[in-house]
Amino acid sequence: MRYICIHSHFYQPPRENPWLEAIELQDSAYPYHDWNERISAECYAPNAAARILDGEGRIVRIENNYSRISFNFGPTLLSWIESQAPDLLADIVEADRTSRERFSGHGSALAQAYNHMILPLSNSRDKETQILWGVRDFEHRFHRPPEGMWLPETAVDLESLRLMAKHGIKFTILAPHQARRIRKIGARSWHDVHNAGIDPSMAYRLRLPDNSTIALFFYDGPVSRAVAFEGLLNNGEHFAQRLMSVYSDARTWPQLAHIATDGESYGHHHHHGEMALAYALHHIEAKGLARLTNYAEYLERHPPTHEVEIFEDTSWSCLHGVERWRSNCGCNSGGRPGWTQEWRAPLRSALNWLRDCVMPLYEEAGARLFPDVWAARNAYIDIILDRSPASRELFLSKHAIGRLTPEDQTIAWKLLELQRHAMLMYTSCGWFFDDLSGLETVQVIRYAGRVVQLAEDLCRGRQIEAQFLTHLAAANSNLAEHGNGAQIYDKFVKPALVDLQKVGAHYAVSSLFESYPESAPIYCYTAEREDYRSVEAGKLHLAIGRARFISGITQESGILSFGVLHFGDHNLNGAVRQYRGEEEYNELALQAKEAFFRADIPQVIRILDKGFGENIYSLKSLFRDEQRKILKRILNTTLEEAGAVYRQLYEHHAPLMRFLVSLGIPLPKALRTTAEYALNLHLKHAMAAEELDVDRIKSLLEEARAGQIELDSTTLEFTLRKSLERLALRFASSPADAGLLDKLTSVVDLLALLPFDVDLWTIQNVFYKCMRSVYPEVISRAERGNPEATNWVAQFRPMAEKLKLRIA
Repeated sequence: MRYICIHSHFYQPPRENPWLEAIELQDSAYPYHDWNERISAECYAPNAAARILDGEGRIVRIENNYSRISFNFGPTLLSWIESQAPDLLADIVEADRTSRERFSGHGSALAQAYNHMILPLSNSRDKETQILWGVRDFEHRFHRPPEGMWLPETAVDLESLRLMAKHGIKFTILAPHQARRIRKIGARSWHDVHNAGIDPSMAYRLRLPDNSTIALFFYDGPVSRAVAFEGLLNNGEHFAQRLMSVYSDARTWPQLAHIATDGESYGHHHHHGEMALAYALHHIEAKGLARLTNYAEYLERHPPTHEVEIFEDTSWSCLHGVERWRSNCGCNSGGRPGWTQEWRAPLRSALNWLRDCVMPLYEEAGARLFPDVWAARNAYIDIILDRSPASRELFLSKHAIGRLTPEDQTIAWKLLELQRHAMLMYTSCGWFFDDLSGLETVQVIRYAGRVVQLAEDLCRGRQIEAQFLTHLAAANSNLAEHGNGAQIYDKFVKPALVDLQKVGAHYAVSSLFESYPESAPIYCYTAEREDYRSVEAGKLHLAIGRARFISGITQESGILSFGVLHFGDHNLNGAVRQYRGEEEYNELALQAKEAFFRADIPQVIRILDKGFGENIYSLKSLFRDEQRKILKRILNTTLEEAGAVYRQLYEHHAPLMRFLVSLGIPLPKALRTTAEYALNLHLKHAMAAEELDVDRIKSLLEEARAGQIELDSTTLEFTLRKSLERLALRFASSPADAGLLDKLTSVVDLLALLPFDVDLWTIQNVFYKCMRSVYPEVISRAERGNPEATNWVAQFRPMAEKLKLRIA
């Protein structure tokens, strides 16, 4: 019997602001909000609906790849998917359920050690917590215990494997070069298989120091490399053939052909890689070449006949073991040959110092609140997964000493968050790339910054930050402008730090531009308004108020009062302080309003300065997304004025421009810039309209074509795609609406006139589902002579063909 298993490790570096628990706007991911959203659109979502095409390029099937492969998602990535793409999470979980039906009751999803920490470089407590959190996160999402677990970077040591086995993990996957020697179970002599000489076509048993065992699979190295780096995904049939080529007639056991790569190979690194994967699996099944399986099913059917020993402290992505995450070993991206990674060792040393510095604080302060501080940390994953009051109450009833006061509860949550971030700061991506100033490395330093903030808050008077920075300063960037780790901390971490006062400042400033409800979420905080007084005169706007701000993470809260004066445009001053009582607050509000009504603005400023002190905030104090939204609103008037000027200039000179083009004379730069701005702006507005005016868009496209005007294809494609998707989703909820079908047809017809392609993935999914569910019933009615059904079919079939769907 021949088996095939393809494992995909889906993971992204965590990008969340450690203080806001959310990813802020990332311009480099445009037109998407951030890189998670972009990679999800390119890879994670397409793998849940991968196309299989016929010889004419028409879609014959749409498959959920996850149900037919082995896969794992990093828990921190799944957390983002849960909040930002819940339908995708449902598809992933459903795929695991379907795979249990396909593979003898064994699901294809694997757990992962929680936040991609390199376990061999971790202390024993962190290893266990990472494994426990990975198991619990998996159980929470997939509603079953995991059978296998992915080791981050396949970095392995015996202690980690022992802990995995202790907590119910049956197997993991390693690279072939991580195997040291093998022997048949029961035999005495070993066979050396170093230098990737191990036969990957079977499972192996590893006996651990405590006499427990775990099964190991060693993936096929050459085929895995071909998928990841050699373009094998350019053709699905070639991919299938390469997979089949690994079998040998000389083997007498049921052979397993299996590979393991980053899941992002299928769609993000290789465009349409998910289609190559889907076709390869379809081809293998349709031709009866091998049986698709997953590791757990194969392990049950064909238990190990051989045992193995491994090389400890090795990984799949470093030739030097695990040195890539602690030294200048020579492994890097290859893009900066003159750079050094000497910064890796002092960075890890600084984080180790910080971890060890705050450990006694956690143990001593925690001992007053928890009978077992480390058991409490291990169980804290239940709160990370569900921060509801009921979940908190249940956690404290199990792990706290008696009934904690609200103040002690806040201390407890801060201590546990201290520990969470003390692990997050070891996320492997921080050492993987080339420089200390890289985004991924700054991210782990930001986690360290959160550890410092919590530790100093819990232990008033200790100068932990200053000591930490002396250690961090030993790490030097390759870029002179960034200096060392301490300078990077001051430049990128300190400004990002958030406390209740900064949240209050954000609320105060943004309240001038946004009408908040009485209880308003601000990322992981809640603002509960207690009073708000606002007066306006022309461009001037004064607001005075107070609110209670509550952290949804630590439950810390405080009442802040604030005053904000907006002079118009981006000119604004705001101030925030602790609330000092009703009398003082009312007096300040009254004085400020009286001065405002007298138009004595200097006096308003003096009153605010006197009442709030030196804590002055501006639009720069806003969190990035809200800042952009408000600045966009402020800029709208300016941009509308500029747009009107460009429009007028273009309309006035359009005949001349067309005449110049007809003579083959290049347009002067001033005229070309005017035409490009005006036409792209017109098209963007037309394509974003709630009701698309197809004739208007056609007219603008013809103008652009006649004038040989370059269009902003990225922005326009994204804008039109989103409008088309809105229309398609309306049709999905009302498929009998012939009017919606007619509108969709007219918009899809328009696409042929565009000088760029539009991604029809979502609309194809909608029509494919409709074709499978609604179409058979409607065509049955049409065949019985129903005129409405006949008309609907007459519209639907051509539309499906335009979307390249093959109708049976």
